[in-house]
Amino acid sequence: HFGHNQSFENFLISKNKTKELEMIQALPKQVKVEFTYQEEQLGLGHAVLCAEEFVQNEPFALLLGDDLYVGKKEPATKQMIQAYERTNSSILGTLEVPLEDVCKYGICSPIKETSNDLVELKSVVEKPNPQNAPSNLAIGGRYILTPTIFEFLKTQTRGAGGEIQLTDSILRMMSKEKVYAL
Repeated sequence: HFGHNQSFENFLISKNKTKELEMIQALPKQVKVEFTYQEEQLGLGHAVLCAEEFVQNEPFALLLGDDLYVGKKEPATKQMIQAYERTNSSILGTLEVPLEDVCKYGICSPIKETSNDLVELKSVVEKPNPQNAPSNLAIGGRYILTPTIFEFLKTQTRGAGGEIQLTDSILRMMSKEKVYAL
């Protein structure tokens, strides 16, 4: 995505799209991209664990590409970073979902009900049955995580689907530090 694609560049040339061609040719010089491979597909928790060396013991944002979030006044990720700066704790970006859809998400259980957007959590559970769900507050694929998550991912037993579930490690991490939902 961030390198040269000669066939696409040739296509742009054939369509006389010089502005677009210049833009994509300039991109690799403007952006520094580093990545790691997940050699085996062992779940989201495993994918995050593959990035441990890259993170270098710093808090980090994890943004899954399933959905696009747009803040009303500020970008959603900026709001999460600001919440992290207030709490120095992991932040889970959440959304309310219909009860019948909780089985598709990691679901949060707040310590107490509040009208605030930022709530401390007592637990999270991966893809619960609707009758067992602690709430309808779903983790929406946006996280600010502390590097503490890695110590729990390294020892995480496989959960739902035989995968290393990030939600399971977040639940275990709650025994050591606070986690909030925004």
